[in-house]
Amino acid sequence: MAVSTAIRTIAHYIDGSPVDEPSARYGDVFDPARGIVQARVAFADVATIDRAVRAAAAAFPAWRDTPLGKRSEVLFAFRELLRANAQRFAQIVSSEHGKIVTDAAGEVTRALEVVDYACALTQMMKGEFSESVSRNVDTFSIRQPVGVCAGITPFNFPMMVPAWMFAIAIACGNTFVLKPSERDPSASLLVAELWAQAGLPKGVFNVVHGDKTAVDAILTHPGVAAVSFVGSTPIAKYVYATAAANGKRVQALGGAKNHLVVMPDADMDAAADALVSAAYGSAGQRCMAISASVTVGNAHEALIPKIRERIAKLKVGPGADAGNDMGPVVTAQARERIVDYIAQGEDAGATLVEDGRGLRVRDCDDGFWVGPTLFDNVTSAMTIYTDEIFGPVLVNVRANTLDEALELVNGTAYGNGTSIFTRDGGAAHKFQREVQVGMVGVNVPIPVPVGYYSFGGWKASLFGDLHIYGEDGFRFYTRGKVVTARWDENQTGVNLGFPTHK
Repeated sequence: MAVSTAIRTIAHYIDGSPVDEPSARYGDVFDPARGIVQARVAFADVATIDRAVRAAAAAFPAWRDTPLGKRSEVLFAFRELLRANAQRFAQIVSSEHGKIVTDAAGEVTRALEVVDYACALTQMMKGEFSESVSRNVDTFSIRQPVGVCAGITPFNFPMMVPAWMFAIAIACGNTFVLKPSERDPSASLLVAELWAQAGLPKGVFNVVHGDKTAVDAILTHPGVAAVSFVGSTPIAKYVYATAAANGKRVQALGGAKNHLVVMPDADMDAAADALVSAAYGSAGQRCMAISASVTVGNAHEALIPKIRERIAKLKVGPGADAGNDMGPVVTAQARERIVDYIAQGEDAGATLVEDGRGLRVRDCDDGFWVGPTLFDNVTSAMTIYTDEIFGPVLVNVRANTLDEALELVNGTAYGNGTSIFTRDGGAAHKFQREVQVGMVGVNVPIPVPVGYYSFGGWKASLFGDLHIYGEDGFRFYTRGKVVTARWDENQTGVNLGFPTHK
């Protein structure tokens, strides 16, 4: 494997400063388009995680006690800095992830939505008050931060997903330790710089890099009160079980196999546009990517040719070129896994309509390339249908009726996102009511909620009680406290009876 001549080192960020000390272990950060190592990232050991958590714990009391108005000022300042540096973030994300710069810019925009919502902390942190619940007794509720929170985030959205966590956690008065993906960690350090410029005190936001060693140290550290995770279902299960066993509140978002059901009455051009965009955007490396279409009745007859027409026009190349539509996948290992799944689909008897394995990109022979791939006549028993491939592979399953399509969607282990394309309001209503999935789109291919609604799936796509960001985010990052107060100077006497409200 070729290695570039100028290798920079990506360090941790703890207590307001980069950690310049050498690490015992490092990981490679690739340029996926060229297949070369462009940087190395320090991997944290248990002592480094402890250092970050201790810094966050030391900063917590002062940040918790910072008035809501002052916290709001810092959030608004960070928001403006994030907006001003949006293109810089997009370029950093594209260079390490491989996605097209314009796609990465969209990720930054969605991150800003959640930061915008977090700026409403003065409204969201309000409690409730009930006067005279008993004679001279009032009861009221308050929301208080939980302490040191940690986020463990995936490679596919190195800017957006961390923002889902840290923006609301910090707004609530918590401190935060972020462990971003070691595959594309640089965006997190720019986030740390901007928080400092916005006036966030030292230690409130910290960044540590690493692999399982770092993750396990976070999950078991007694100083961490809450853990948020986004990643594959097996790891989500592990994170949930381990962190919960160590007394932490946990939200762990897992994998997906998102379906788009196309009814015979749908606008087939709109459906084809939606499927190609949702299946191949970011090379299919999205937890909300549409990886399975379900054509009902004779919908496949018109739809499949239209998808092929659009695939033929897609430009695949380096993410730095905004004229391209799709970039590489993130690593050589990811490419090998995707290619293997394509072979499994062939062997199982699915119809390989478009094969992306032979894609070559000029001047990027060593890049991690897989072209848009399309299967038809897929059955629910095939691995290309059951497994989360996480690449530019769209599989089509044929169903006779909407009920059969619903049975397919509801029969999968995952329940992250799904959509239906139809002109029939009755069919849409039936689908949105009966489908067992957390996020549903009607004539919308990727139903990611706006920042003031919560994001989260059902079944094996979520472990924990609360979804991420939105109102659920404020609930997750705070604890409720109810105060019952009597102010009655004339009360005297001992009463061993159970207190009542009379």
